[in-house]
Amino acid sequence: MKEIKTIFVLFLTMALAVYIISSSPRATGAQADSGKPAPAWSLTDLNGKVIHSTDLKGKVVILDFWATWCGPCREEIPGFVALQKQYGDQGLTVIGASVDEGGASVVKKFAAQLGMNYPIGLADQSLQTAFGGIDALPTSVIIDRQGRLVTRHIGFTDQSEFEAELKPLLQAKQ
Repeated sequence: MKEIKTIFVLFLTMALAVYIISSSPRATGAQADSGKPAPAWSLTDLNGKVIHSTDLKGKVVILDFWATWCGPCREEIPGFVALQKQYGDQGLTVIGASVDEGGASVVKKFAAQLGMNYPIGLADQSLQTAFGGIDALPTSVIIDRQGRLVTRHIGFTDQSEFEAELKPLLQAKQ
């Protein structure tokens, strides 16, 4: 009887933990600060050019935190390539923010292999902190044309889900 009681208590504890985590805005992909201005940020791309958030004014931005060693990131990247190709001329800019510690040469080689057609840089700690810290990969943030946070996706997200969120944002003019 004591073993059953212990197992039951453990089960309830785990169930409560799962509920709390899955109810968290960060865990579900919903951005708690949706509609608030995105933080100012900058990222040095793989060629040494600095990209500032202010450079992207009037664009819809997907800021994707990823790494070369991340399996779900590898699965998600072809969708970003397709989205950039299809919607780039309508005002979409995908930005890849790699958290790799191997340096630009490792990321450059990987990006070439996957045909990444959008700007990529190494995400330093200040960039990660500006977006509330990056606890899991991939983590992608969508920012509208007015520079407001729209949503935050944690973990693999299908291209079709991004596309459904992007279409109304791309149709909205400044």
